[in-house]
Amino acid sequence: MYRIGQGIDFHKLVEGREFWLGGVLIPHTKGALGHSDADVLLHAICDAMLGALSMGDIGQHFPDTDPAYKGIDSKKLLKRTTELIADRGYTVVNVDSTVLLQAPKIRKYVDEMRATIAGVMGVTIDDVSIKATTTEQLSFIGREEGIVATANVLLMRTQNTTPNP
Repeated sequence: MYRIGQGIDFHKLVEGREFWLGGVLIPHTKGALGHSDADVLLHAICDAMLGALSMGDIGQHFPDTDPAYKGIDSKKLLKRTTELIADRGYTVVNVDSTVLLQAPKIRKYVDEMRATIAGVMGVTIDDVSIKATTTEQLSFIGREEGIVATANVLLMRTQNTTPNP
């Protein structure tokens, strides 16, 4: 049995924050603002995984009102989400994602991000796709005020388990 999930995340870009994307620190003058490290790509992937199994969203499992998640490395959230779906008897088949940002250009970091995500999720690098696009200087993304990531995830049942309520 297969399940498909879709996730999306938005964050404001501000001066004075590190820019984490796909679990990789990328040099830039701005970083995403958020309770955690604000890695929009990992957050979108988590939401896609949770959504595939009707398990809510990242905010439900890792609320921004909980001090335990203040500044947390989003790779830890991705790892825990992978464990949550495994507890339901599923594993990731593949991830297809898109990052919408004007700057910085991320092409030279994509393979490192793919390897990082694959390592955390226990899949191969060929199971993780990351694409990027600009908005041709249109909207808050084009003005470098924010960043958006989308992700689609295919899950496969690996064992028969009774879903948790």
